[in-house]
Amino acid sequence: MMKKAIFLLALAVLAGAFLLWRTQESPAEQRYRTQAVDRGDIVQAISANGTLNPVTLVQVGTQVSGTVQRIHVDFNDRVSAGQVLAELDPALLAAKVKQSEATLQNAEATLNLTRITLKRNRTLSEKKLLSGAELDTAEERVNVAAAEVKLAEAQLEHDRTNLRYTVIRSPIDGVVVARNVDIGQTVAASFQTPTLFQIARDLREMQIDTSVAEADVGGLRVGQPVKFTVDAYPNRTYEGRIRQVRLNPTIQQNVVTYNVVVAAENSDGQLMPGMTAHVVIPMDERHDVVRVPNAALSFRPKPGDGASPPAAPQGMRDGMTVYLLDDGALRPVRIRTGITDNTLTQVTEGDLNPGDQVVTREITPKQESSPSGFRIRMM
Repeated sequence: MMKKAIFLLALAVLAGAFLLWRTQESPAEQRYRTQAVDRGDIVQAISANGTLNPVTLVQVGTQVSGTVQRIHVDFNDRVSAGQVLAELDPALLAAKVKQSEATLQNAEATLNLTRITLKRNRTLSEKKLLSGAELDTAEERVNVAAAEVKLAEAQLEHDRTNLRYTVIRSPIDGVVVARNVDIGQTVAASFQTPTLFQIARDLREMQIDTSVAEADVGGLRVGQPVKFTVDAYPNRTYEGRIRQVRLNPTIQQNVVTYNVVVAAENSDGQLMPGMTAHVVIPMDERHDVVRVPNAALSFRPKPGDGASPPAAPQGMRDGMTVYLLDDGALRPVRIRTGITDNTLTQVTEGDLNPGDQVVTREITPKQESSPSGFRIRMM
């Protein structure tokens, strides 16, 4: 009971202090919330999310079907160009090579026989013992046999090439990013080449593929500096540069975006393929300028509050109106704005100085119940 009484007494003291503080505020201060105008720097930037990828990522597949017999590399292994990655069972293709070799030998034997026959027929034709038509037929048989030899040679080369394809080699120097097969697995290359491995050329150089809206893409240029963070290391900021602004647009639900490629160094290897990068591209910046909260730019008093927007001063176009709390009354001030960082906006013209209290919002009755938004109930 003693602890409960002390707790209730503390709540009563807190409520009394809050009520005393409220009575010291003017009615206008109780109704509006303000924020001070200050002076400082503003950086206007574009924010976007993208995905980290290797600069060069090669999909290694197979051009022949078969069963995986051996695998020589695994995830994260470094490989060199020409190194054997895997082997398929070569038995069927080796048998086809032997069959093609036998077919070629048969075609060559047939060609030799037709040539001997043609030579004999020419001798008979010179002695007028063979007609010209029969000699023409013998020559035609030689030509057909020669074509059959060429066809058999081509088929043999085709089968030998397929046999060599059972040994899968790395086309580049790099790192194995993905391995999509296991020993004993059957791969089929009938309709499309299956991907067995993914090899990144060099993970020390990465790129971010991100999308920028058409309204912002006009301010981008190749070589422009970029800063980004990743979720794995939220307290570290990385730097990069725009490598390419691709001309091919992407249109989704009438929203047009362009793919912007950002080059990023990864000398310490912390950045991994597939990580989400939160990209910030600085577009413009101002130093030591008067800054006003963005909430003050959108505040408008209710009709009848006696604070009509003033006329724009001579020479000021496209201005905006903010409201100061001056001696318990709202006083409108016409200003012209510059760049913004979505929190603060630069003031380029107008009678607004650091320290001025601009109104940012009006407090609703529900927000006046207690200092923490809850009512005190005594038991």
